[in-house]
Formats: sequence, structure tokens, C-alpha cells
Amino acid sequence: MVPTTLAQIPELKQIETIIKGRNKTHLSSKVLCYVPFQDNLLPIYALTLGNQVQDVPCITYVAGVHGLERIGTQVVVTFLEGLLERLEWDQVTVDLLQRVRIHILPLINPIGMYNNTRANGQGVDLMRNAPIDSQEKTIWLGGGHRISPSLPWYRGKAGMPMQPEAQALCDFIIREVFPASFSIVLDCHSGFGFRNQIWFPYARSRLEPIKHIKEVYYLRKLFMHTYPHQEYLFEPQAKHYLVHGDLWDYLYLQSLERGNIFLPLTLEMGSWRWVRKNPLQIRQLLGLFHPMKPHRHRRVLRSHLILLDFLLHATLSYQNWIHKSREPEIEKMALSLWYS
Repeated sequence: MVPTTLAQIPELKQIETIIKGRNKTHLSSKVLCYVPFQDNLLPIYALTLGNQVQDVPCITYVAGVHGLERIGTQVVVTFLEGLLERLEWDQVTVDLLQRVRIHILPLINPIGMYNNTRANGQGVDLMRNAPIDSQEKTIWLGGGHRISPSLPWYRGKAGMPMQPEAQALCDFIIREVFPASFSIVLDCHSGFGFRNQIWFPYARSRLEPIKHIKEVYYLRKLFMHTYPHQEYLFEPQAKHYLVHGDLWDYLYLQSLERGNIFLPLTLEMGSWRWVRKNPLQIRQLLGLFHPMKPHRHRRVLRSHLILLDFLLHATLSYQNWIHKSREPEIEKMALSLWYS
């Protein structure tokens, strides 16, 4: 088997075109692992911009964990292309990258994207694959199960190592992100609800707030005040459903041993409204997760750039606001909002 890119994965070809482009002064890349598929080896890439000193603030954009949710990869790649264009002429962006590190992992599950499946090539849902269990009862099947890879939301066999895609993501976060003094991850998904939502851990408990609930609450406050006309719903994932094996729960719990601040967020783009506006697209499986109309697709690609840019600046400037999040009343307001 040799490393290759299947022509049927245009997102992967687009990523490789960027890597081979003219921006080598600013952009570095590495292959986290190769995943075998049909006598091919498909790469999982990590792309990096900015200051390489380990303890500078760091933001990571992740997408393509579920192969059906192509729009997440496309949003992240669009954001990267905009950054690279700005680096050609915008001194503000050049200066910004001296003080922050940006990682982009745009396609974690290339086999799933090729197959138009949520799971990877082994039928495993990567977001149910971490060695961690929910503390409370989950919904049947959807919360993660070990029955069969033929059913959606399969976790994998008990006691087996994580799938290579999930392991590569976790290893990268632990190695490259955890040492940062402050870090945010935004993992981009689609397919749940009529609203765009930003979720944070835990996915394993409705009752237990994360240790950094004050910081998350204040980050939400900054976003709402900076962009008062935005429409995101910002809350714990557990307010919607609980799952076993959530990768971000798993990584967040490990991060607590380091003492730095690690805030993993999930963007869940509300695909149901795309279906509501164009019901015929449900004739295609991809239509449940993707804006099929060209004008709607363009709108989605540009509409989330504000969020991605805000999180970049909030990461860079965290020392200007993080101390305000530690005022005593902040925790009370957070608990009242999300856990009352």
C-alpha cells in the first residue's frame, strides 16, 4: 500500500493543494497517521501556523470526525485559506501569528468521508471511541454501544485500543496543545437541530460542571457582547444528550493533570433548517448533514468565520479577560444558567 489521495475526496485534495502551495513560509504540516483503505493509505493531516514555542496560547480547529459532515471540513479549510491570503498583505495577521499558535486538523475521518458514513472504515463512531463511560444513563444506541458495527454509534469492542484516527487526534492534542498556557479547541460538526450550537463538556454527566465553568461562561459573555446579533446557543452538551466515549471529555479530564487551561468546544451546525428549507435533499443521505443548495452552502461557509475568528482573538488575548472570569459571582451565574 502507498500513501495516496482518492479523487472522490475533494476536501482531501484541497488540503493537499494548500500544503503544496506558496505559503510554506508560514504554514507547516505533518501526517499524524495513515489509515489503510482499499490498497491505499489515506493521510490525516495537521497544519500549523504561528509561534512554535510550546507555552504560547494555542487554538486548534478540528473537523471531519464524522465522514458525513463534510461542511465542517469545508468551513475550517475556508478559514485557513482566508488566513493564508491575509498573510500575503495584512501586517496585523502577520503580527498576530507571532503571539499565538494555530493548529488545523481538517479531516480526521477520510474513509468515512469517502464512504459517506458517520463511522470510520471499521464502523466505529470516533466520537464514541474514547475509553470513558457516561456517569448517567444514555439514550439507547445513540449514546454509544458495543453491539455491532452495523449499527450507528458503535463504540468498538470493550478493552480494545482506540481507533487509529481517534488515537492520532488524542496524541496530537496531548503532545502539541496541552503544553500551551491557554488553549481552545473548536471541533466542527453538523446535523443536530434547527440552531447553530456551541457545546462544551461534559457529555457524560448532566449534573457535574467542568472545572473551568467560569472561564467558559465568561468566554460566552465576551462572544455575546462582541456579536450581540449572533444566533448560537452556547451550553453544555449534556443538556441535549449523554454519550459514552466522548473524545473531548476524555481529553479534558487528562488536561486537568497539567494545570493549564484547556477548553474544548464543539460547533454543531443546525442542519435541520437546511432540510426544512429544501425537503427534497433528504433523498440523499448527505442531505441530512449538508447544505445542498449552492447559495445556502456559500452562506454557511462565510457565516461561521466570525466565530472562528473570535475564538482566535480570545485565545491570543486570554490574559486580558481570564482574570475577570474568576470573580466570585461568575461561577454563580454560570451554575444558575446551565445547572439550576
